[in-house]
Amino acid sequence: MTESPQASNEHHGDHTHRDVNGGWLRPAVFGAMDGLVSNFALIAGMDGGTSSGSKFIILAGLAGLAAGAFSMAAGEYTSVASQRELAHAEIEIERKEIHKHPVDEEIELAETYRAKGLDPDLASKVAKQFHANPEQALEEHVREELGIDPADLPNPVIAAASSFICFAVGAFIPLAPYLFGAGSVVPSLILSLTALFVCGAVVSRVTSRSWWYSGLRQLLLGAAAAALTYFVGTLVGPGIG
Repeated sequence: MTESPQASNEHHGDHTHRDVNGGWLRPAVFGAMDGLVSNFALIAGMDGGTSSGSKFIILAGLAGLAAGAFSMAAGEYTSVASQRELAHAEIEIERKEIHKHPVDEEIELAETYRAKGLDPDLASKVAKQFHANPEQALEEHVREELGIDPADLPNPVIAAASSFICFAVGAFIPLAPYLFGAGSVVPSLILSLTALFVCGAVVSRVTSRSWWYSGLRQLLLGAAAAALTYFVGTLVGPGIG
């Protein structure tokens, strides 16, 4: 009898992956970046259209922080909840199909394995073994046909909370210098550009990009948004005033 291969001591416990389906990373990153860029651009636009150090800038920054954080949280909750509900609906469709046509579904699963390169006999045996347990069969069909794990669907509450907190933190950064008495946009500019680079560099820890590329990309995008909004403020502000 052929013995099963054993994992080496070097490999054992040394191969783990980060959570990519938990529903928190995308809204957290997007919330922080959006809060930082949007409020930085808003404050820059207000500075361009009003007198430097104006209390209206603080008011606009606080309003932008609150409105943006609540809006992002509501949007993320609705988006992820809808995605989750759609997934559940599709899972129920698959459950009914397995109940109504178990043989056809077993053949379909076996064909999926054959398409991946399994020996036809082995593919049939594996599919038959999964279909011995309807719940295991359902999970396998959902993974193969829908590309999702029914036990690891994104959580709308986590997504909304991540988005709210991270947006608020990001939006507070360009506003902070004004709250501590800054009389011009320069301190906010320096702090915001630094934060943009740092955030971009931190994001590179969960991607394949280098830290300097990711940081520089985020800095340039945020700076461009703020510069354009500042330019709009200088054009519109005097006319309104």
